[in-house]
Amino acid sequence: MSLFRLQKTEIRRALAGTSRPFQEYEARYHKATQTFQRPMTRESLDHELHQADVVMVGDYHTLRLAQATYVDLVRAAVRSGRRVVVALEFVEGRHQKHIDAYLKGKLTDREFLDRIGHPYRAAFDVWPGFKPIFELAKDKKLQVRAIDLRASGSRSLERRDEYAAKRIAEAARAKDRPLVMVLIGQYHIAPAHLPRRLQGKIPRARQLLIFQNAEGVYWRLARQGRVGEVEVVRIDDRCRCVINTSPVVCQQSFLDYVEAESGDAPLDERRATQTFKRLARLIAGELEIDVEKALEEVLVFTPGGLGRLSESLEQRGDFEQRELAEIRRYVLERESAYVPGARLAYLASLSLNHAAEEAAHFVRHVCVGPAMDAPRTFEEAFWARCMEEALGFVGSRLVNPARRCTRLEAWQELFGSGEPGAKKIAAYVLALSSLGGEGPKAARALLPLGDVTLFHAVSHALGYLMGDALWRSYQSGKLHRSELQSLFRDPFRHAGERYFALAARLQRQLQEPAPKKHKRAA
Repeated sequence: MSLFRLQKTEIRRALAGTSRPFQEYEARYHKATQTFQRPMTRESLDHELHQADVVMVGDYHTLRLAQATYVDLVRAAVRSGRRVVVALEFVEGRHQKHIDAYLKGKLTDREFLDRIGHPYRAAFDVWPGFKPIFELAKDKKLQVRAIDLRASGSRSLERRDEYAAKRIAEAARAKDRPLVMVLIGQYHIAPAHLPRRLQGKIPRARQLLIFQNAEGVYWRLARQGRVGEVEVVRIDDRCRCVINTSPVVCQQSFLDYVEAESGDAPLDERRATQTFKRLARLIAGELEIDVEKALEEVLVFTPGGLGRLSESLEQRGDFEQRELAEIRRYVLERESAYVPGARLAYLASLSLNHAAEEAAHFVRHVCVGPAMDAPRTFEEAFWARCMEEALGFVGSRLVNPARRCTRLEAWQELFGSGEPGAKKIAAYVLALSSLGGEGPKAARALLPLGDVTLFHAVSHALGYLMGDALWRSYQSGKLHRSELQSLFRDPFRHAGERYFALAARLQRQLQEPAPKKHKRAA
């Protein structure tokens, strides 16, 4: 629950705040979904769906599972034998002709997305979640109706609901009484919003409202210890809620979308453990390190699986409470991590880059064992973390060569014009980077003493810079595989000396500016 609140704050920050009308709109949604009457079966839900005229399904746009659930519900609607109309917020109504052309095979995916003005976002784009809907429509010859409206200002939500209601009503009034399946943002289907406006246009139409993973419902089930055993609940006479993942995972999908890195790709949360092990094997294979036995013992957790974390560790029985506290800190700071003592990887982000980085830390742990988190002085702990971060970044580059890190020129820009916290981190990064290979004694007075936040932020930045330089040197053949292997096997008993020896050797790669980005051809 703490992580949920923290991520909610992060999302509000990413959206640059919200207006009072939006807050009121949001509050009505929460009031409508704060509790439920009783659980019900998926079969019962499908039966109710067949009896409805308009089924509104709440969407969490960046969560592919939300669209996959909608596809399942549309398939159930098709089994009713009635004509099914798919109504999507994904496209503005003014682009209906482009939907029709796309369904007829006259437009490619790229042409379709360009014409509807879709902001393509590479691997974390929402289109892969929506494409199966269009594929199903093509396969079953279903009509697809665009229901969104571009609107701004204090009444934008009302105007969008009014427009969507008009478009849905036009489809539902057809003489053959089609079953209209709507997919639209979750807040829109609160009874006081779109459903009320639609009721005014087609009073006798039977509406069924299906929310997905509503926070109030989910946390109530969690308090009852019933998450995982209840698939659908009845909220009231016409509202239902499907539960198939945690609201934390929904939030994380949005944050992953906002924070996506170059060449990154989303993970399937349900296969996170298998993916982690595959990445660990890939990295270990490149370094000729045997990790098979260790892979049998590693635990992998994502935000959606935190409810099982304590139980899993207690069953193992060979970890310390300080490690549980350490894991809790990583969770609340939304930071992926590998915890050697617990042999546990926590993937705060459903990101290939993050998973590969922690897989590299796991491979490193296989090589050095307890030495990875051995007690150290503050100074040595700082340089050891720089080196661990460097190896993690190298591992992620082995998986995703397109990954980038924040180079020195970017830190210089942050120092000149960033917000106060970033400027302070940049000052330390620039000062310590300027020492080249002078050695840990010269750096002693420049270390961020007594500030845990700065300790982690600065060592993280320096580690990424070192990891990026190591990768480029390895890729160009200037760093031999045996040298990379020796780094993974080094217990870093003298981490500062090791760091500065590498800094002296890789000075050119560390100072080299980032390659300029080229515009994509039109």
